[in-house]
Amino acid sequence: MRKTQITIDVELDENHVPENITWNAQDGGIEKQDTKATMISVWDDKTREALRIDLWTKEMPVDQMKMFIHQILISLGSTYQRATGEEDVAQWMEEIAEEFAVKSAIK
Repeated sequence: MRKTQITIDVELDENHVPENITWNAQDGGIEKQDTKATMISVWDDKTREALRIDLWTKEMPVDQMKMFIHQILISLGSTYQRATGEEDVAQWMEEIAEEFAVKSAIK
């Protein structure tokens, strides 16, 4: 069995707030790539719940965080469609993402 690894390194200030975040994905040719935010979700099959880690640096501008969340919402609809084949629900999720874009004043 082949294994691969994706890592995220987080530098914290004295109050444990992220100052720098870098990530690595050797198979994707990514090494010490800077980022201002990351959101990771994993599924716990035993408890049947999503576990999340949401991190962003002090330098992440609010307008970019809004765009980041908007793009995540769009991608969730796409992922949902690929996983379930339910095009109508995926379309509805995309509509929610667009409503978010309008309400958050990024569109």
